Amino acid sequence: MRLGVAKAGNIGVSSMLELLLDERADRENLEVFVEGSGAKMDVEEVEGCVERVLAGDPDVVVYVSPNLTVRGPQRAAEVLAESGVPAVLVGDSPSREAAEGLEEMGLGFVVVTGDPMIGARREFLDPAEMALFNGHVLEVLSCTGAMTAVQAALDGFLESGGDELPRLVVDRDSAVKHAEFRNPYAEAKAMAAYEISEKAADLDVEGCFVVQDPEKYVPLVAAAHEMVREAARLADEARELEKAGDSVSRAPHARDGTVLSKERLMEKPK
Repeated sequence: MRLGVAKAGNIGVSSMLELLLDERADRENLEVFVEGSGAKMDVEEVEGCVERVLAGDPDVVVYVSPNLTVRGPQRAAEVLAESGVPAVLVGDSPSREAAEGLEEMGLGFVVVTGDPMIGARREFLDPAEMALFNGHVLEVLSCTGAMTAVQAALDGFLESGGDELPRLVVDRDSAVKHAEFRNPYAEAKAMAAYEISEKAADLDVEGCFVVQDPEKYVPLVAAAHEMVREAARLADEARELEKAGDSVSRAPHARDGTVLSKERLMEKPK
C-alpha cells in the first residue's frame, strides 16, 4: 500500500500523522511519502501540495490541515475528489461544518475536536511559544486516546485498500473510549483535559478573530495557551494513574500491519 500524505498549515495531529501508522518503522506492507505547504494554506499552496502527492502515484491519500471549511482545504477536497484516489481529510473542530460536504464528494474525514487553534497573535506567538503549544496539544491528544482514535480510523482505511472511508468525529467520549482506561479517576482526568482543550480553541478563536483591541486579545490568547498547558498536565496525570496500575492500553503494529494489543508492561503484544 502506497500512502501519500498532504500537509497544509498545522494542527496538533499533523506532525505525528504518518508516524502513527508505522511507529517502529518496520511495517512491511506500507510505503509512505509526504508533501507539505509549510505553515501556509492558501489555495495555490494547498493545490500544489495535493497535486505533488497525486503525482507520486499513491494508492490512497490523507490530507491534514486546520479548518477544512476555508478555501484552501476546500480546493484540496475538490482536487482529491476529481482524482478518484481514495482520500481522507483530517481536521480540527471547525472542520465539523465541512463533514457533510466531504461525504457528498465521496471523501472520508476525521475531525479531532480537542485539537485547538493556536493563539496566532504577533504580540504573543513566537516560534518558542508555537512549539510549546503544539507539544502540550500532542500530550493531550496522546494521553486522552484521541491519537489512538485517529490511528484506528486510518488503519481501517488502509486495511480496506481505501474502500472503507472513515467518517469520524473524535470528541471527548470517543477519545477516552479508545484509551481504554481501567482507573475511573484516570478517565475523569482525561475527560477534563479534553474538555479544556476544546474550550481553549473557543478562546483562541475569540482572541484571533473576534476581539480587535490588543489590550483584550493578548490576554485572551495567553489564557488559552495556559488552558492547554493545564490540560496537558491533567492528561499526563491520567496516564500516570494507569501506569501505576500497570494497565496502560497499548496497540503496536506488527510487521504485516496487524494491530496488536497488550496491557501489562511485561507481557507480549498479541
